[in-house]
Amino acid sequence: MATQSNPLVDDGLVDFLLYSVLDAESLCELEGYRQHSKQTFDLYIDSVRRFSRQDLLATYKPMDEEPPVFQDGRIHTHPALPALYEQMIELGVLTATRPDSVGGQQMPMLVHTMASAYLMAANLSAYGYVGLTLGAGHLIEAFGSDEVKERFLARMYEGEWTGTMALTEPQAGSSLGDISTTATPTDDGYYLIKGSKIFISGADHSITDNVVNLTLARIAGAPEGTKGISLFAIPRLRERDGHLVSNDVTVAGMIHKIGWRGIPSLALEFGDEGDCRGWLVGEPNQGLRCMFQMMNEARIMVGVNGFATASAAYHEARLYALDRRQGRKLGSRGGEQVPIVEHADVRRMLLRQKAIVEGSLALLGTVSRYADLAAHGASQEERERADLLLNLLTPVAKTFPAERGFESNALSVQVHGGYGYTSEYLPEAYLRDQKLNTIHEGTNGIQSMDLLGRQVMSKGGAPLRALAEEIGRTVSRARKTGCDPALSSALEEAVAQVGAITMELGQRGMGGDAEGMLGHSWDYLDMFATLVIGWQWLNMAATAQSAPVSDERKHGTDAAAQYWIRTELPRIPLLAELCRSNEDSYIGAEPSWF
Repeated sequence: MATQSNPLVDDGLVDFLLYSVLDAESLCELEGYRQHSKQTFDLYIDSVRRFSRQDLLATYKPMDEEPPVFQDGRIHTHPALPALYEQMIELGVLTATRPDSVGGQQMPMLVHTMASAYLMAANLSAYGYVGLTLGAGHLIEAFGSDEVKERFLARMYEGEWTGTMALTEPQAGSSLGDISTTATPTDDGYYLIKGSKIFISGADHSITDNVVNLTLARIAGAPEGTKGISLFAIPRLRERDGHLVSNDVTVAGMIHKIGWRGIPSLALEFGDEGDCRGWLVGEPNQGLRCMFQMMNEARIMVGVNGFATASAAYHEARLYALDRRQGRKLGSRGGEQVPIVEHADVRRMLLRQKAIVEGSLALLGTVSRYADLAAHGASQEERERADLLLNLLTPVAKTFPAERGFESNALSVQVHGGYGYTSEYLPEAYLRDQKLNTIHEGTNGIQSMDLLGRQVMSKGGAPLRALAEEIGRTVSRARKTGCDPALSSALEEAVAQVGAITMELGQRGMGGDAEGMLGHSWDYLDMFATLVIGWQWLNMAATAQSAPVSDERKHGTDAAAQYWIRTELPRIPLLAELCRSNEDSYIGAEPSWF
């Protein structure tokens, strides 16, 4: 084991990104954030750092080894969770970004993203209860009637009740238009709910008395498909005469997962006794519209999950490589064994992890800043431009930290050698946790179709032009700061290559060839993400030239930028040609051939 403690997330990286690369202090000039300053940002992040390292991390392995138990119709979660949840509420984690009007701190999403990364890296499952409650509460806050808000919101935001999202059914996973759960209106203002849900995280536990399920269902007579889906708040228990009584929501079973073991994934039954009451959130048949208005934030948070899990594993590997002695330097015939970090292949694996992990956080910070500007920018033009870039980059911010993060997690196991393949060391658990991030909140394959089919082609290609302008500004600044000019030239060339293939694919789509346009959407996403991370690394390298950072930070940033741009950007023309060629070996393969 490494002798140093795992920092989970690099404090120096967070401070560098916040205050040098992304200029978080400038957000305090905007109307929505004028009550804040660098001091309030630091106070919040520092308190979360301490809690994550001193309290939360110690519970990760016990929760992984002692998952929830389904007994007598109830879920019994780890006994440490109630106190941890209360501490996170006291820290303001649940309502950090929410407005003053609902008891929040109205913190910029950029700052909250950085703080949340520590919590997720310390114990992803424990933080999951907070994240789910925030998502459910935000939907009620945005779309609920005054009655629904009064019934649920304060109790959720104050930590008395938790929340979760109940979307998936056995026959309706990604295909939400096939949902069959029904909602029958009554004269008393609520609906009677009947149906089954599956893979519902945190819908029962031992943390609080009640859980509010934000649930998709179909009102009788509604249109078929996605246009007929409504959103409901359905508590596990409902109030009657000042007491909580059953709301006819039952746990039908618990699904045993390979990761995220501290939070249960459940099968639920609504209305077995005909008395499950749900309250409409938003307008009838507008459930998916409500959901998708919140989807950018949810997907960015999945990206933060991916970063955090890869970051914790990267630092485990880094510390292990500095501590573990094995073998001798090439050309040396004797002497003491050296730390394995002295071996070239170990440094290769560590540098690749660094490039993936730190590039991911830079992207997540960039996208979070666009979210802040889209909400509170000083002008309509600034808000609209930020919204364009936010929508364009969200699929990448969700998928890259998860997909490449899984690769990074595997490298952490590899750095540990045989020890990495044991449960005594943490990398194998982080690897198990990471895989979910490529699946939930829209699989990575679905994200690739969203990127190519909707985002880059929207508004006549305006989002892609805006991104090219942003990258162009970074290239110009890099050339003025003394960065290796070859890096800037490589990024410029990559922008042109991505732009050219995007135009070609768009023309196919306009010509009615949807398969020709989207058949290689996965390769397009890979290409696009490779470019975007190259941009992030050039931006960091250019900023580090004059930022108040250590020599180690400056040299490490430059090394990772060189690595990513020199070894990954050459893949872009190959991926573009694959998209262009319309190679269809897997598209044309018959099901019986597999």
